[in-house]
Amino acid sequence: MTKRPVTPGYIFFYILFSTETWRILLGIALALLATPGFLPPELSSAARAMVYVMVATIGYSLAGKPSRWIADALKKAILGDRPTDN
Repeated sequence: MTKRPVTPGYIFFYILFSTETWRILLGIALALLATPGFLPPELSSAARAMVYVMVATIGYSLAGKPSRWIADALKKAILGDRPTDN
């Protein structure tokens, strides 16, 4: 099997179709949306940052199936029914 050349387009679509990309983005989104609602106002900025990181990590771990669904839906929408190399 020949190696594919690494082009900017290849990198873009690799990142777009990666489930890890979507897990990271969903974890960050959860942290940004959910964390401010339960943070007590007396926390220091370092403690706030720690809570944001903890919630983002929890979101990352919970986003396994949704991220696979998003990546598969994008592959189907962009590539159609062509077989992909996994």
